[in-house]
Formats: sequence, structure tokens, C-alpha cells
Amino acid sequence: MLESFGGETVGGNAGVKRMVCVGSYLGYHRDAFYPKTVGADYEMSELLRPLESFRDEFTVFSGLDHRAGNGHGNWSNFLCGRQVNGWSLDQQVADKINSDTRFHSLQLTAGKASRSMNFTKSGVALPMIQRPSVLYKKLFASEEDKARSAYLLESGQSALDRVLSDAKRLQNRVSSRDREKLEEYFSSVRDVEKRMERQKAGLKQPVPEVDYQLPGYDPVAPNLMLEAESIMYDLMALALETDSTRIVTMFLAGLGQVFTINGETLKAGYHALSHHGNDPDKIRELVLVETQHMKCLSNFLSQLKSKTDANGVSLLDTTLVLFGSGMGDASRHSNRDLPTLVAGGGLKSHGQHISFDPADSSGRLLGDLYISLMQKMGLEVDQFSNADHNLNEVV
Repeated sequence: MLESFGGETVGGNAGVKRMVCVGSYLGYHRDAFYPKTVGADYEMSELLRPLESFRDEFTVFSGLDHRAGNGHGNWSNFLCGRQVNGWSLDQQVADKINSDTRFHSLQLTAGKASRSMNFTKSGVALPMIQRPSVLYKKLFASEEDKARSAYLLESGQSALDRVLSDAKRLQNRVSSRDREKLEEYFSSVRDVEKRMERQKAGLKQPVPEVDYQLPGYDPVAPNLMLEAESIMYDLMALALETDSTRIVTMFLAGLGQVFTINGETLKAGYHALSHHGNDPDKIRELVLVETQHMKCLSNFLSQLKSKTDANGVSLLDTTLVLFGSGMGDASRHSNRDLPTLVAGGGLKSHGQHISFDPADSSGRLLGDLYISLMQKMGLEVDQFSNADHNLNEVV
């Protein structure tokens, strides 16, 4: 992004043009996440302490969810709303902002993803990049890497052409209900074709040069997930700084890995700790893991604050960072009252803990917040899944 070519401005500022969504598979221990009081004068909770220096640049929300089903199987509601494979928040924004970046969006995971998080308008789950080296090559490809990518894209286009031709021949031989299913299929294929064309066009653009040294190995072993998370955040910041994309998501996995934190090897795996049954020792170790997530987030926010766009505006001011989960209480497999934090973007609610009553069946939904976030990015939307209000009076 060169200042010589200008940039969109809103009220003299750069406006909000980017979105980052981070979702933890096992959620967060709510007693350690939520402040004890609401409003602006709350005392930092244990999990929020690593973010102390950003107090005036994030908002904590409690009591919001999608009124969806419970259990790990419904975790993917996080960005989708009530329907698990609904058009996810990140993809709605990516499809509508029409940015000319090299990548429509980036989907990442720290650790092995056990659930899908991102879905196209036609309900297709998008794969996530797990290896930092793969993401780095995608963002900052050498000429050899670009040539290989071009070859794979051309091969993929040929494969799409063949299956599309076969499917079209079926149209006049099947029932009306099957024709509807075929139309869904054609819609999915068109989505893939658009993404491939965008990737081809991106290969023709110059690759940014960055001064970042990857480690000599990919931390993909389960117990190295926290290391992978830190590196992914670094690369996410670079992707936004170089305007390679404006929409990034990251899934924080949670399986049986046993972490060593500050020289202490924990007594149980991450997943087992999340099913703590109110055991204080398990809760203590669970919060240790979750504190590492918050420290990684704090470092990411620091990078966004120090980096600027073409208008000289901090990336943190022009980026909305949604940090949360599809799991409200992993110990009970409850998907209600989802711990949620939004940083950046200059929201008027920053510096506060905004609380809603999760027991109010007619109360506000997490989707209402999503509507406000999309409107903050200039999108003309008034509905998200089962939500049809907004939280503009708050944020």
C-alpha cells in the first residue's frame, strides 16, 4: 500500500478495512475471563491482565451467543450463527468488501483443526493452513513457488471443467429436487472458480519483501501448538501490513496435547483440563494455557498498533479483531454465554465490559454484534443468521 495511490478515508481517518477472527475450540474459563463488574471501571480479570496496556482499545462482551445447540459438534456456530454450515462472518465480509488484495481471505489453524470454522455462501467448509512455512510461502512466494502454484491452479481448472461438464449432462435426466441439488453444486463450483481466478491474478502481482525469519522447523507437533500460534500471529500481522489480504481467521485447536509452560509440564492434556469438573488444580492449569493465548493476542495487538497503513494510520485503528469461541463452558459442553472480546477499529465501547443476560430468551444475540461489526466496515447489512438487530447503541 503506497501513499502515492491514496486510500479510502472516512471522516479524515482511514476507516475500518480489515477483520481478524480468532476462535478457541475449548473456549475460556468464564470466571477467569469475565470482569466481576460491568462498565468502564472494572478490575482486570486474570485472563485479561496480559491485555492491560490495551485496556482502552478493546471491549469485553458477556452473555451473548447464537441460541444454537450445545456440544463440540455445534462449535462451528461461532462465526456462522444458528446454522453450523451457514455463511460465516469472515466470508460474508470478504465477499462484500470487494478489496483488490492478492488473497480473498486467509484461514489458519494453530494445531490440528478438529472442526471447520469458515463456510462459503453455499455452505462449503474452507480448509485451514496449519504449517507456518506453507503460509509464508503463500504470502511471500519465490518465482519457483509461483510457477508451481500456477501449474496447480491450471490443473485444478481442468479438473473443474471436466466435473462441471459431467454434472450439466445430468440436468435433463434427474428430478426437480435433484436439479435443485445440482444448482447448489454449480454454485459451489462457481465459488471455487472465482477463488482460483483471484489466485491466478495474484500470482502476477509483485511479492512483498519482508524481513522475517521463520524458525528452521514447523511447530506442528501437538505440544508445540502455542509456538505455532505465536508464529501465525506474526505472519497474520505481515499479511495485513503488506495488504496481501484484509480478512484473516485462526482456529486455536484443543485436543489431548500436554503443554510445558514456564518450565512446568502440566499434569493433563488441554482437552482433559477443559473438562475440569470444578477441580481447582485442573482449573489452575487450564487458565495457565488460556493465559498463553492472551499473551499471544497481546503481542499481535502490539504489532498492529506499531504498524501503519498507507495513510499513516495504525493498523489497530483500521482493523477489527474478534476474539472468542463457539464454546461457552467446555466442562459442560455448553454453547451459551460465549466469552467475546473485540479489539481495534475505534469502537466507542472500548474500555468497557458490556454484559447481557444469557437467560433472556428474547435478548440480544452474538449475531447482533456481528451486524454492527459489518456495518462498521461499511457493509449495508441488517441481518446475520437468526439475528436482525444490531448493537450500534453500544459499540
